Amino acid sequence: MNTNYYAILMAGGVGSRFWPVSTTDFPKQFHDMLGTGDTLIQKTFSRLSQLIPKENILILTNERYNDLVLEQLPQVKQEQIILEPAMRNTAPCILYASLKIKKQNPNAVVVVAPSDHWIEDELQFISNIQRSFDYCVLQETLMTLGILPTFPNTGYGYIEFDKLDTRPIKKVAQFREKPDYPTARKFIQSRNFLWNAGIFIWSIKAITEAFEEFQPEMYEHFMNGYAVYNTPAEKAFILENYPKADNISIDYAILEKAQNVYVLPATFDWNDLGTWGSLYDKLPKDKQENAIINAKVLLENASNNIIRTENKKTVVIDGLNDYIIVDKDDVLLIYPKNKEQEIKAIVNKLK
Repeated sequence: MNTNYYAILMAGGVGSRFWPVSTTDFPKQFHDMLGTGDTLIQKTFSRLSQLIPKENILILTNERYNDLVLEQLPQVKQEQIILEPAMRNTAPCILYASLKIKKQNPNAVVVVAPSDHWIEDELQFISNIQRSFDYCVLQETLMTLGILPTFPNTGYGYIEFDKLDTRPIKKVAQFREKPDYPTARKFIQSRNFLWNAGIFIWSIKAITEAFEEFQPEMYEHFMNGYAVYNTPAEKAFILENYPKADNISIDYAILEKAQNVYVLPATFDWNDLGTWGSLYDKLPKDKQENAIINAKVLLENASNNIIRTENKKTVVIDGLNDYIIVDKDDVLLIYPKNKEQEIKAIVNKLK
């Protein structure tokens, strides 16, 4: 394997729309959401390690999840886990991880990937990453993978590229926020929009220079600790200084400002597994289109539901359609699928 290949695995999110299974103490990336026998972070690590040396895969997560990472990824050493002492969105943690990699290997090329996505056809995924690595080695570019949209989804951001650009790897015209339904329909009809999957590829040189240009204060802030990165003194510096960083996403901080941003339309099926409904889409169904995880069921006049329990609990349902039914510890959730985006607000109310 190429020792210049690195990955930053983003594993710090809470996944509150998957409540009550995903909680602050045990978020969705550490659950076997698909019933495959592997958790989402285990699946992601396995997929990336087909191309990237295991010791070059860094896990970026909140300090409260350190033990969970070590438990679920026993092949990972403590020094591969980058702990955030505070939640500061994606730009600060990516810069911090990138500077650690730069000190270790200034010739590195990196893929930044979420730990909780569903990807089918892993061979195509690896092929897309390889192609992107090859491009970033030759060109000083910031790359992302875009997903060909299959319907006017209002839950994703979009990437717009030039309609006249016939090259396989296309220059990004602009990033677009999550649209309303009429706008999403226009995007689909235009045929030059892709879903933003949040998967990024670049050389360490390109991304650190981009931070230096577009986020000079943040760059200087983290460079103040460069001498102690990858040493025992790093932890004290980060504990004191990380919470002082701006709370800003990589999209706002860098990608929407830079002119050297390119997108490769992905050739694999993808789902961000952001809601119970998106999980439902990827699960096998019975004849009435019910998706069932870890439950024994007796269903009458029930269709298009997702039903999840623990320990093979018996569930009896009559006359329920298009619902999320989740039993977890001392919580039972019965909620309409078409209101799934409101689950996050429900969690906040319960708090």
